[in-house]
Amino acid sequence: MKKSCPKLSKKIKYNIVVSGAADIAPCCHNIEELSTEVGMEIARAGHTLVTGATTGVPYFAALGCKEAGGFNVGFSPADSELAHIKSYCLPVDPFDIMIYTGADYSGRDIIMTKSAEAVIIICGRMGTLHEFTTAIETNKPIGVLERSGGVADEIRSLIKRVYSRESEKIIFETNPKILVTKMIETVKKIKEHNQSHLKNKKSKK
Repeated sequence: MKKSCPKLSKKIKYNIVVSGAADIAPCCHNIEELSTEVGMEIARAGHTLVTGATTGVPYFAALGCKEAGGFNVGFSPADSELAHIKSYCLPVDPFDIMIYTGADYSGRDIIMTKSAEAVIIICGRMGTLHEFTTAIETNKPIGVLERSGGVADEIRSLIKRVYSRESEKIIFETNPKILVTKMIETVKKIKEHNQSHLKNKKSKK
């Protein structure tokens, strides 16, 4: 007897990653304000903010999410709370749930990015670039907050030089609120498409 698969979730709460520079030196002058606003907009829309539980851009976004009454999930590179604080010197205060991956930074990046339904890039350095390429390779919709500095301001020219089959899923914006709104709309369309695909597949049986 063939096992029937469960239906896709109809949840309206999405997991949205904010990826950005832990060290804000390469970022724009108002990076704290921009990052905080993105976190707040995710919370106001009723979705879950996911970050790498680090300093800088992800931390500001987490604080904004918390201030707006949202739900924060942090993916730590450490294997315990003690190591997170003592070995990595990273914050714990804004997070509702902390997942201790024990995978160091590079492994954490992959686990965190694959857990999400969308990824937003703000400023960023090499770690952010790693999360961006992971999002590309795992077919995640990506939003890029341009004029925030760092990696975010290089992505448009990068994808012109390096072909990507997923480049049409990248949304570029300079306004945090509009970017978050567009990302949510994109995820919703993907969910609806997947639901439709499953229904059509069942009807052909």
